[in-house]
Amino acid sequence: MKTLTIISHTEHYLLPDGSVVGLGSTVTEINHLLQIFDSITHVAMLHDSPAPPNAMPYLSDQIKFVALPAVGGRTVRAKLGILFQSPKVIAIIRKALRESDYFQFRAPTGIGVFVIPYLLVFNRKKGWFKYAGNWKQSDAPLAYSIQKWLLEKQSRPVTINGFWEDQPKHCLSFENPCLTEQEILSGQMVMASKSFQIPLELCFVGRLEAAKGVDLIIAAVEELELEARQKIGLIHLVGSGPQIETYKKRVEALKLPFIIHGHLSRTEVHQIYMKSHGILLPSESEGFPKVIAEAMNYGCIPIVSNVSSISHYIKDGENGYIMPTLDVLSLMHCLTQLLTMEVTVYQQMKNNSVTYIKRFSYDYYNQRLLQEVL
Repeated sequence: MKTLTIISHTEHYLLPDGSVVGLGSTVTEINHLLQIFDSITHVAMLHDSPAPPNAMPYLSDQIKFVALPAVGGRTVRAKLGILFQSPKVIAIIRKALRESDYFQFRAPTGIGVFVIPYLLVFNRKKGWFKYAGNWKQSDAPLAYSIQKWLLEKQSRPVTINGFWEDQPKHCLSFENPCLTEQEILSGQMVMASKSFQIPLELCFVGRLEAAKGVDLIIAAVEELELEARQKIGLIHLVGSGPQIETYKKRVEALKLPFIIHGHLSRTEVHQIYMKSHGILLPSESEGFPKVIAEAMNYGCIPIVSNVSSISHYIKDGENGYIMPTLDVLSLMHCLTQLLTMEVTVYQQMKNNSVTYIKRFSYDYYNQRLLQEVL
């Protein structure tokens, strides 16, 4: 029997019936890890707020959730709260590790500053670290830089986004899994039938904030020539954030073709991919966002910023468009290319994406774990 303890900052919530749900993307990945582990314990954070629509339950009794206090945040007080709670966090993690054969720690996260040293010094279990952030972030927060440095200096496997000339041998380039085999089959059917007809629908999926590029998207669409803007039927903004009401008022006042959905379930997000022709992600910093691969699976052409490992998979003019600079003019240029492309070019770009899509399946990820990590 092979057991795994996962330690993360993934948000979990209690439903009125007492059941637990967690952030859908992580929960789905863990559900599929049962293909290679007999049981899994997920030690993660439990919040006392209502569950958003993108939260979902685990699909097996062989997955057990163990609650950590919901610590962390952007204020100094919130960051100090992490340190005050550290003895409790370590105690919970230590107990969970006693009952497992392997561990996975998901970094970077606030608790990583003290949990990673604990795992390196006091834990003898086999396991690996999953670094899902930007491996080459030049202006990373101090806590993230410390975690990256620690992971580079130790010897257990670390899975990272992208392919880097100077990465240590134990730092393994891994795709971030986000698609089931059935979703890939459905995507192939959608791509085969999706036509490139004006007006087009576009989408953004992520946190609604300036750092993720939402302000850039709105400004770029506002600055487009009327003829180009009329080629856009609708732009879906999926996600939430503290500025969501401000964004709603802004696009309404400007009479721009946006609909702001807030959080949606995984199924609803995939339905938006199915009718969209492009995904916009002009973000300041990413690892490799799962939403890019998910959208490409349904024939969406990505327009993305050139950060971290994104350009390792998105080739400008071949299967997407990469913004040369992170500004309004650059995004406008990429949007214009998409809005004026020939149907044959769209078909070719869709086809070029197929090469990469299967690398983002859960089955492919699990096979690589068995061969290269465990």
